[in-house]
Amino acid sequence: MIKELTISVIIIITIVVLDLYTQNYTKTTISETTQRLNELQQEISKNDSKQIEEKLNNAEKEWKKAHNNLAFYIEHDELEKVDTALVTMKSYIDSEDYSSASSELQKSIFVLEHIQKKNSFSLENIF
Repeated sequence: MIKELTISVIIIITIVVLDLYTQNYTKTTISETTQRLNELQQEISKNDSKQIEEKLNNAEKEWKKAHNNLAFYIEHDELEKVDTALVTMKSYIDSEDYSSASSELQKSIFVLEHIQKKNSFSLENIF
């Protein structure tokens, strides 16, 4: 009986620790990616094409790194929504349609914040 109880407690502790780690990682990476996208938003509002390209490359690198790790435990459908919005935004930037690019940028930020909220440990998500 003691053996089973010990194993059960170890499993529960492991699950809680891993859940806390993934929540912290999700919060950190989404915050960093959102920050990069907000910087890009500011450059889009200035219509500075050189800075826009630089900020876009930084945001894409940040997202690719985060996407690879988040894909282990977050629904792929949610991550694909962000990918789609970013690709659409990039095509609008390439065609210099900055108002549409800004719209897609806001869409991707919203989905990122939704992912963070959806995966957070809160009373709302438990029930």
